[in-house]
Amino acid sequence: MTRPRTSRQFDELLARLPSSHAPFSAREAEDAGLTNRQCRDLVDRGALVWPIPGVYYRHGVEDSQELRLAALRLIVPSDCVVTDRTAAWLWLGDRALAPGEHLTVPRVSVFAPPGRRLRNGLVDSGERRLALRDAVEVNGVLATTPLRTACDLGRLLHRDQALAALDALASLCSVEEIAGELPRFKGFRGVIQARMLVSIADAGAASPFESIARLRWWDAGLPRPQCQVPVDAPDGGRYYIDIGLPEERFGLEYFGEEFHGPSQRSHDRARLLWLRERRDWILTVARRRNVVGRGQDLPITLRRRWDAAGRIRRRAGGAHSAA
Repeated sequence: MTRPRTSRQFDELLARLPSSHAPFSAREAEDAGLTNRQCRDLVDRGALVWPIPGVYYRHGVEDSQELRLAALRLIVPSDCVVTDRTAAWLWLGDRALAPGEHLTVPRVSVFAPPGRRLRNGLVDSGERRLALRDAVEVNGVLATTPLRTACDLGRLLHRDQALAALDALASLCSVEEIAGELPRFKGFRGVIQARMLVSIADAGAASPFESIARLRWWDAGLPRPQCQVPVDAPDGGRYYIDIGLPEERFGLEYFGEEFHGPSQRSHDRARLLWLRERRDWILTVARRRNVVGRGQDLPITLRRRWDAAGRIRRRAGGAHSAA
């Protein structure tokens, strides 16, 4: 059995790292005397970040597009085009990751010139028909534009992740631009899905899970909602309801573990109480288990509460007419 490394041993490994502020390749780490296993130990300890296969950088280095470009330049040939999830990550950083994808290190998606296929174990490569306007060079890296990336991900991903990608990329190219570009993909795989999803895409979604929760809202057959609905707060500021119908005061809040853990429970409870009792909002709170997975129940819950709210509104309207 291998003994756990001591803090001193980890410090010695850190001292060997090739750079303190820029990404470096696994080969550079090996040249500095670190094995892949030692690098992975540093990742597990939180000292290194492993954003893409074969590339690391020190924890604490601020994420930026230039950092992501530097990482890609280490493993992507200059004549290959970064595509799909990797292109979205280049443009948007972690916001483009699928739920749970931060726990894995997916291969880099690239497409090579005709007749060429990369086999370095770090990338998924192949060929794809790209128009000249579909790709752009950014500081030495060729990548599909946000518009082409949105069209591809809207077609090729599972519907949950596809809507999340469309919402995120709509902050760089509008929903209207994406809808206007999709007709050129008539007959391509997944274009029917992309057309449906772009009709409900919204750049106002704050996270992938909020996008998926909004898709469950549509699955429940509810009217088109608004993202990030502002409501006056008791301190004079604003609360923002993740998904809602302001006129009906009917909404959905997604409570992810990162921002709504035990330390936030008291604040969340007070916020919900204010919105429900002082602002008359009917709110459904969803957790991850309600939104994804085999036990997801959000569409059923939303439909039941919407129907119940409708009955209450009709009774109130009838009482008002009688008076």
